[in-house]
Amino acid sequence: MAAAKERVVGAAPAGYTALAVKFGERQRSPHYLLVKEHQVREGAGSTHPPRRTLFVLNVPPYCSPDSLSRLFSRCGQIQSVDVCEKPGPREKKEKFTSKFFNRKTVTGFQVAYVVFRKPSGVQAAKALSQEGPLLISTESHPVKTGISKWIANYAASVVNREELKAEVDTYMQDYDKKIAEEEAKAAKEEGVPDEEGWVKVTRKGRKPGLPRTEAANLRVLEKEKQKRARKELLNFYAWQHRETKREHIAQLRKKFEEDKQRIALMRAQRKFRPY
Repeated sequence: MAAAKERVVGAAPAGYTALAVKFGERQRSPHYLLVKEHQVREGAGSTHPPRRTLFVLNVPPYCSPDSLSRLFSRCGQIQSVDVCEKPGPREKKEKFTSKFFNRKTVTGFQVAYVVFRKPSGVQAAKALSQEGPLLISTESHPVKTGISKWIANYAASVVNREELKAEVDTYMQDYDKKIAEEEAKAAKEEGVPDEEGWVKVTRKGRKPGLPRTEAANLRVLEKEKQKRARKELLNFYAWQHRETKREHIAQLRKKFEEDKQRIALMRAQRKFRPY
């Protein structure tokens, strides 16, 4: 990214168009975005369709998706703006996207994919290089910096309980639906041979999961209570166990000394005396 930023002062790399942008009116030297039409390999599934997607390099950290959307809105109606840490193939987005979980904060320069409603928007965006520097932060739409930015980030980090509960409930409903579909599919395919005559065998185990009933929960709680009681009983008699071991070791030492004396006496009695 840094190398690309240095080269763009003289001339843009092959295939790219350099767009001069400024954070605000007081900024003297402009920053350069490198843009070109995004190309996708044939047959590759992507959320960035060809001919309607503008690929943007050298996006500064203060330039948000909303800022890019306002910046290129003069070129045509925008469908979506996707800011990524680095370029690369991207699969289609999942049906469920989390607002609270798996959020990743990207620092440094990034890349962006701006998808227009019509292909003419890409060509109009590339033609912006003939105009003067474009402003990212304006009076009508200022970009927050400094203390106001940190206050906004802190306010955004506070979790709304109702929204969190709604998201978790939605996720669990989708998960239960997915599991039910997989079980129905497995039950349908069980015992049915495929084209080559093989039969798929599934086994759920000899001990199925306990039913979620009140009686089953009471049995589980009773077992846990008995385990805790046995553990507490063993801990209660731990001092007796230690005393027993000490007494046993003392008895072994006493017996060892007695055996040593007995062996010494036996050796003295067996001493050979010819006269």
